[in-house]
Amino acid sequence: MKALGIILAGGNSTRMRSLSDKRAISAMPVACSYRSIDFTLSNMTNSHVQTVAVLSQYNARSLNEHLNSSKWWNFGRKQGGLFLFTPTVTADNSWWYRGTADAMWQNIDFLKKRHEPYVIIASGDCIYKQDFNPVLEYHINRQAEITVVCAKMPEGDDISRFGTVLMDGDGLITDFEEKPMMAHSNIVSTGTYIMRRRKLIELLEQCNAEGRYNFVTDILIRYKGMKKIYGFLTESYWSNIASVESYYRTNMDFLKPEVRDFFFRGEQKIYSKAQDLPPAKFNSGSSVKNCLVGSGTIINSQVENSVLFKKVFVGNNSVIKNSIILNGAYIGDNVRVENCIVESDETLLSDTTYIGENEIKIISESNNRYGV
Repeated sequence: MKALGIILAGGNSTRMRSLSDKRAISAMPVACSYRSIDFTLSNMTNSHVQTVAVLSQYNARSLNEHLNSSKWWNFGRKQGGLFLFTPTVTADNSWWYRGTADAMWQNIDFLKKRHEPYVIIASGDCIYKQDFNPVLEYHINRQAEITVVCAKMPEGDDISRFGTVLMDGDGLITDFEEKPMMAHSNIVSTGTYIMRRRKLIELLEQCNAEGRYNFVTDILIRYKGMKKIYGFLTESYWSNIASVESYYRTNMDFLKPEVRDFFFRGEQKIYSKAQDLPPAKFNSGSSVKNCLVGSGTIINSQVENSVLFKKVFVGNNSVIKNSIILNGAYIGDNVRVENCIVESDETLLSDTTYIGENEIKIISESNNRYGV
């Protein structure tokens, strides 16, 4: 494919509450065995994008560890490959990334040294499956300067945390509002854009010279009436996990057979870093209904409508319902968990109860499992 990829994975969101205290949003565990960024990286490699740069910043250690080998996503190659860029202090610049446009500008030498005519800019905190080749064809056929991949949100979703767009019959974007209080459209930007590499370089240099640092507000919205910006409407599953509610809902969506079939039974696979772990073990007396259970997990009790990640332990006479249990969590005996997200490596002491009532409860207590 005649395009290189840039994945923006450096941001933080207060909507994630304590879940983002330990990791970048792009490194959040999803669907039992994956990280959020796996979906975007898999889309890149499945679309035959050979060169991808990941721009990370906030709480990046977990993400960097996950990306320590490019072979899992088929980027271990002589030409191209997977590049990981974090903010770097130089003689000319000592700033952290001040925005999405500034993150790309601080790595503009990478863009200038590449030869691909087009750039695919994507976000690392979205769960979706996208072949970028039809999007690039659409971009070329429309003679667009920027193409924005868009999705139609279902009724009842919180659209105020997205950028909403209005398009004419030909797909030309006539209006773009970033995180509006009152949305006039249920079509949102998915955070994926295609444009010419040289045009991107030109716009980034102009933004920096004017002290502008955000790609959406300082490029898309600023130039919406001056440049040909088109929207490509995707009809398939798409979700952004940058809030506790959307993260919980997205993981619960994988309990639906049609969602699992879409992501894992099609021709294009979702790749991730592999771990050598034993299969999940269901001991005598356990009862598991409509769940995803990760490898290395041991269950001794009742679990319903939940997602249990890798190396989770569930003790005797416990009940887990409608919950997400992250990697390495230990749940003692006679514990009840409902409508909760249990943090990774967390310990729930025996004879305790955790129930989320008005909102999803995040359990992060740092109990010492070995001192009791």
